[in-house]
Amino acid sequence: MDIPHQGPLNRVTKLSSIVESRAFNLLITIVIVINAIVLGLETSPRVMSAAGPVLLAIDAAALWIFTLEIGLKLWLYRSRFLRDGWNIFDFAIVAIAWLPAAGPLAVLRALRILRVLRLMSIVPQMRTVVGALFRALPGMGSILAVLVLVFYVAAVMATKLFGAAFPAWFGSIGASMFSLFQIMTLESWSMGIVRPVMEVHPGAWLFFVPFIVVTTFTVLNLFIALIVNSMQSLQAETNKSLRVEANIAHDERTLLLERIDSLAEEMRQLREKI
Repeated sequence: MDIPHQGPLNRVTKLSSIVESRAFNLLITIVIVINAIVLGLETSPRVMSAAGPVLLAIDAAALWIFTLEIGLKLWLYRSRFLRDGWNIFDFAIVAIAWLPAAGPLAVLRALRILRVLRLMSIVPQMRTVVGALFRALPGMGSILAVLVLVFYVAAVMATKLFGAAFPAWFGSIGASMFSLFQIMTLESWSMGIVRPVMEVHPGAWLFFVPFIVVTTFTVLNLFIALIVNSMQSLQAETNKSLRVEANIAHDERTLLLERIDSLAEEMRQLREKI
């Protein structure tokens, strides 16, 4: 006999399975990509004059789909919705899209393109990269502090050495730090800055070459190494978690088979007694 109150529970379970299904996530991913293309096309006056109403209609439809998705998750998960940071991230992005197109908050409408970032919460590989990046932030702070210290020392030296002859590049601590940042990125560092300085100060390479080696080839590579190490650690933890879940599932299956065998044996004994 069916229990009456099980009907709504079954519907909730079915709806939850739909929302968490791979097909539903694929649908949301497709909508995000289409919406990103539409938002890009809206920046073209020529395209807007030709198909403006259609693009705006697609944009509005995408927003309603995102809102429906968030609403379903809020209704299904309730308090559990706020325990997942990705859910809060999705909710904030969709909420920004509903800001009025007029008034003091109209400038925030430009943030609608942030909906594209929802791909990070949908695609597992992107979530892994972002998770690894956040896990690396504490270590990155230490490396950044070392880099700032190196920049400050080098800026003071550059200002004293080259400030009088090249005030536009090294006339102050701020100007020196900006010029050194350009040199660190290797953007026109040789012909744009260093060689003109060397025409006045031939020994300037003794300052700039070690600076590039320390910052560009050492400190910045530490950032990359830290992120890669964080990704490897996160991947190892994920694999370990999957192995634990697989072992649990295997144990439950084994226990279930043992119970089935036990029941079959009891049924056989009952038939023999009868």
